[in-house]
Amino acid sequence: MTNRAYNFNAGPAALPLEVLQQAQEQFVNYEGSGMSLMEMSHRGAIYEGVHQQAEALLRELFGIPEGYKVLFVQGGASTQFAMVPMNLLQPGKAASFVATGSWATKAIQEAKLFGETVVAASSEADKYNRIPSLAEIAIPDNAAYLHVTSNETIEGTQWAEYPDTGSVPLVADMSSDILCRPLDISKFGLIYAGAQKNLGPSGVTIVIVREDLIGTPSLTVPTMLRYSTHAKNDSLYNTPPTFAIYMTNLVLQWVKAQGGAAAIEQANREKAELLYRTIDESGDFYRGFAQKDSRSLMNVTFRLGSEELEKKFAKESEAEGFVGLKGHRSVGGLRASIYNAVPLSSVRALVDFMAEFQRRNG
Repeated sequence: MTNRAYNFNAGPAALPLEVLQQAQEQFVNYEGSGMSLMEMSHRGAIYEGVHQQAEALLRELFGIPEGYKVLFVQGGASTQFAMVPMNLLQPGKAASFVATGSWATKAIQEAKLFGETVVAASSEADKYNRIPSLAEIAIPDNAAYLHVTSNETIEGTQWAEYPDTGSVPLVADMSSDILCRPLDISKFGLIYAGAQKNLGPSGVTIVIVREDLIGTPSLTVPTMLRYSTHAKNDSLYNTPPTFAIYMTNLVLQWVKAQGGAAAIEQANREKAELLYRTIDESGDFYRGFAQKDSRSLMNVTFRLGSEELEKKFAKESEAEGFVGLKGHRSVGGLRASIYNAVPLSSVRALVDFMAEFQRRNG
C-alpha cells in the first residue's frame, strides 16, 4: 500500500502491515469455519488454539523460563498499578518505586491506596530527563518489591540495565518496550504490559509473573483482580479479549519471522540512532529532551527553539502524512514513537522532513 500514513503514534500505535492484511483476509471466515474469530466461543477448540499459540510464542521469543505464568488480562497497565500492590503488598511491607516520570508517578499514586510506599530513587529534580543510576537506588529493608517503569513514553527515557534486587522481587511496567530487545526474564518477579504499543491492539494486557508470587493476597481482593484467578484458569476465567489476543498472536508470529528479539533490537537501534543523530547534528535546532545515556529506543522526544516553531513543525508534518508527532500534552514538545512495527522507511522519511524543515526555518 502506498497511501499508508507515517504512523508515529504513542499508543495505540503502528501494527505491521503484513499482520493487518492477514487479519483482513481472515476476518470474516477464520480458517474455513464460516465465522469470524470475533464470533467464536472462547471455550471452543479454534480459539483455544490461538490462545495457546500466543502464550507459546511469547515464551519462546521473550525467553520466559519455567516457573513463570503468562496471563492475558484486561484493564491495561493502569489496572496493574492497583493489581500489583493488591496482590503483592503484605502487612509490614512497603511498595518501593523508582520514580522516572509520568507513568511511574501514576503507579506510585495508585499503590498509596493500599499501603506504605517508598521512593527508592527519583529523577524528578532533573524533570525526569534521565533514569537514575543503579547506585542511586536505596531499596528499603521492608520492601515487598521494587517497581520500575522500563520505558517512559512521555519523557522518552528507558532503562539500559536493571538493578539486581536480590530477594526483593523486581516488578516492571514494560507497556511501551516489551519485546523491543532480549531480556533475562529471571531477573524479574513480575512484568506487565498493555499490548497496544509493541505487541498488538488495545484491549489485552500481558502479565508475566513468577509462580511463587501467586498466592492469597493479604488484602480483600475481588476475584477478577487476583493473579491466582487468572493463573488457575489459563486466563479463561471469564471471556478474554479474544480478538486482541488473536492480533497479538499474529504480531508475535511476525516478530519470529523477523528473526526474533535480537533482530528486532538491531532494527530498533538502527531507527533510533538515525533519528538521534539527526537531532544531535542539527546544531541545536533540534534538542533532545532525554539525557543521552537514558535515551529511549521507543520514544524519541525533542524540542525546538519555541512553542510556535513546534506547532508549525507538527502542522506541516501532519500535512505531509506524518501522524502522532506532537509531544504529550503534559510536557509539550515533539515525540516520535518508533515501536517495533514502525518501519525504517518511515524514520528515513521523517529525518528527510526534519532536514527540510530546518533548512526553511533555521
